[in-house]
Amino acid sequence: MRLRGQKRFSSIYRDGYRVRRGAVAVYRSPSDTHEPEVGVVAGRRVGNAVQRNRAKRRLREAVAQAPLDANTAYIVVATSTLDDIPFAELRSWIEDAVTHRPEQTP
Repeated sequence: MRLRGQKRFSSIYRDGYRVRRGAVAVYRSPSDTHEPEVGVVAGRRVGNAVQRNRAKRRLREAVAQAPLDANTAYIVVATSTLDDIPFAELRSWIEDAVTHRPEQTP
């Protein structure tokens, strides 16, 4: 399920738990829905519009293959360009970030 709305994004950024792996940051927060909610963000530092759109497509595909928890909202942020990162490495970063628990040490 897609995550929508400025207020929803802001509340997850503010109240959520952040995990950073490689060039990706994942914010996670409890959600009221029975399925995972996912938002994907690529800011201007990732590159021009073509590079940002490509980065978001790659992130969406990596998230689709990751084991997401129900009743959880995720925001996946590209923190730098992802063009030269192999997809397998990107997928491992995402999987590691979404399965990381706050009680664990990084």
